[in-house]
Amino acid sequence: MKTDDLIAMLSADVAPVDHRWTTRSLATAVALGAAATLILVIVALGVRAHLTDAGVFVPLLLKIGVLIAVLVPASVYLARVVRPGGERGTPLGLVALPFVGVVLLAAVSLGFAPRAHWDRMVMGDQWVECLVSIPLIAIVPFAVIVWVVRRSAPTDLRRAGALVGLVAGCVSAVGYALHCVDDTVPFVALWYGGTIALCTLAGRALGPRLLRW
Repeated sequence: MKTDDLIAMLSADVAPVDHRWTTRSLATAVALGAAATLILVIVALGVRAHLTDAGVFVPLLLKIGVLIAVLVPASVYLARVVRPGGERGTPLGLVALPFVGVVLLAAVSLGFAPRAHWDRMVMGDQWVECLVSIPLIAIVPFAVIVWVVRRSAPTDLRRAGALVGLVAGCVSAVGYALHCVDDTVPFVALWYGGTIALCTLAGRALGPRLLRW
């Protein structure tokens, strides 16, 4: 058989590739992970009281807004990275900009507060619970998203793993925010940002092992 005949035979009846499959699958995985996280938080931890009060609802909305501002671009970049060669043109530094803004606001708020209040603003009442809960809860969305990413073909497994960890950490933090009563900007910057960073580093370390195809 000639080479041209072999190529013609292999290319015959090839179905068109649905390039939107990955995006839809990832969106579904994130939604399922978020739903599972919400159920887990409600059952295991419970939702904080007085959510309808403005003094509780507004700070909660701001926390969730910051987390979503990271979650959305991280999910978009993940949808790119899971495709072969998709790591090009994904400036991951942009994903961290909302957290950079929160850190700056935390520094400003501490600068205007009396030193006697700093410990309360930074540590809050639930820093240990936050440090443990967000990474543990993130295991659920992480597992769901990894299952979808494995069906794609990422070539930069460390970057893909880091983005999976980042997305899972943000989903977990959004769910945990419904329970957490600590709303100060320094607390959010340190403990939410720190635990999400841990999830990102864990994903980067596990990526080559879990996402290999």
